[in-house]
Amino acid sequence: MAFAPQGWHDGETYMHSFLRVPERENPTFPGLSSYGSHLVLTSPLLALGTLDKEGRPWTTIIGGEPTCMRLMGRSIIIVNSLVDLKYDPVLEIIREAQGQDGENGIIIGGLPIDLASRNRVKLSGRLISGRPGLEINRLNDHDGFGEAQLVIKVESSLGNCPKYLNKKKIIPALPKPVMISDSPPLPDTAVRLLAKADMFFISSSTSNDQKRSIGTNHRGGPPGFVRILYNDASNGTALVFPEYSGNRLYQTLGNLHLYPRAGLCFPDFDTQDILYVTGITEIVAGKEAASLLPRSNLVVKLTVTAARFVHGSLPFRGLQDELSPYNPSVRFLTTEHASVVAKTANATTVCAKLVRKDLISPTIARFRFSISDPEAAGSYSPGQYIALSFEDELGMGYSHMRDDDPRSLNDDYIRTFTISSATQSLPRNQFEITIRNVGVVTNFLFRTQVRAGLEVPLKGFGGSFTLPTRSKEVVPFVAGGIGITPLLAHAAAGLDFGLLRLFWTVNIRDINLVIDTLSRFPAMAASARIFISGMNETAGDANKLLETLATFNSSSVSTSRLLASDILPQRDLAETWYLCTGPTLRKSLLKWLEGKKLVYEDFNY
Repeated sequence: MAFAPQGWHDGETYMHSFLRVPERENPTFPGLSSYGSHLVLTSPLLALGTLDKEGRPWTTIIGGEPTCMRLMGRSIIIVNSLVDLKYDPVLEIIREAQGQDGENGIIIGGLPIDLASRNRVKLSGRLISGRPGLEINRLNDHDGFGEAQLVIKVESSLGNCPKYLNKKKIIPALPKPVMISDSPPLPDTAVRLLAKADMFFISSSTSNDQKRSIGTNHRGGPPGFVRILYNDASNGTALVFPEYSGNRLYQTLGNLHLYPRAGLCFPDFDTQDILYVTGITEIVAGKEAASLLPRSNLVVKLTVTAARFVHGSLPFRGLQDELSPYNPSVRFLTTEHASVVAKTANATTVCAKLVRKDLISPTIARFRFSISDPEAAGSYSPGQYIALSFEDELGMGYSHMRDDDPRSLNDDYIRTFTISSATQSLPRNQFEITIRNVGVVTNFLFRTQVRAGLEVPLKGFGGSFTLPTRSKEVVPFVAGGIGITPLLAHAAAGLDFGLLRLFWTVNIRDINLVIDTLSRFPAMAASARIFISGMNETAGDANKLLETLATFNSSSVSTSRLLASDILPQRDLAETWYLCTGPTLRKSLLKWLEGKKLVYEDFNY
């Protein structure tokens, strides 16, 4: 279903300009997207945020099992969860507002999140007004918990990247809330929670007006990534956390620019404790950020104005699984007596060394790396990505904002690249990536000579964009330009080209990538339809290159971009289609293939 793109508000526009972010459309979806609907039905946790009567944001998290949310219509969510009836500030605000919030209902920010799969979706909407909006079933007045049912109308949604999500297995549990502290400074137990916390949830708004909206999101990192600037009776409490490189939408920071207030909650997945804080925020950038939190270019300081630390409040526990491979090391405040370099959980540093570079076109190249310790690095599967850190090569350290390299601001120089090789095609200690020169890191790689002996830390493997290799079903795959890379890995692993149906659309400037691919995998040509766009652009010996391409399979080449008429007649090839394209083409494919199961990886992060 087509929709008009949502614009940016003034705070987001300011942050984009301040941080030199290229202009782009706002990807926020009006109502609840199909991706959001899926996560609502499968996520065991829901973070919620709203504003109290004083205009202060608060955040909580409830749930415990995947059945805690269900849908009623396209954009109505019904939430059923055990809750803390005594001390949860968000539930308290909602209960007090019932019947007093007018016909629209109070604003609600939501974040259904599945920590086992690192998936989440931002929601913004309103609680249905009146009695249906919130119903409480008091199960145990003595222990202070009950069951709450909330009905939320979703007005917008946005899928978020999994970049700093640390995996956990969520287990339902009975809450038995006990208030430990209801004001700053924080008690020792809350300080210990912050020292081990590897995530928190944050809510922010553009104003204290209930007619506006509120956003709720996640922040994650290594345990202890949130630092305590001070915490005492005379000064109160202030927290500092880094803003790592993300999707560059800056929606939370845009809110904070307009209305510098935020509500955070820190869940303790071991004890069911939770720390709630709300306060005044300050965005600190460049040299000032590095002076406050070394090796950072962008941080947020929160001066706590109200806090609650509640023991046993959460209706779930969480078993720790793997940390995100994106996590940088902990960054300590300049006021702390600690090493700037934090110790990692694994004492072995695994590196990837550049051993070969093949230039396919002026902007696309294939890079081969060798792994220093394959045992420590682990194995990878076709369709997965690898995370590499270029911080040692490109990091600014204490430098502030630079006009000559604005993208270095808020950049940890950790990048993920889809692996385009397979373990069957190379020695066990090697892998390849096929990439386009599009940014500061890729430009660095393109400029680096193999003889320089470049070695970078290997942070890990991830992703699950896997094609079926053992079934006898047809595999339709739609690729846009460099989006062919997951298929290259499967091809190297022995994919049955007889079952493949490839629709590959490329610009004429990238035709050498097609020629290179079909030269390496000639059998793929019979299963491929190639769509060449941009024929009116300058592309050198374009006709000669087209003639070369036609030698593989002349009937498979079209000098036009991929259109609906190319896909619609092929809808019944299979029930499951695989996509690796940019967001614009993917949006069209979601419409053309409505009703089909679509598997795609979002590489925007």
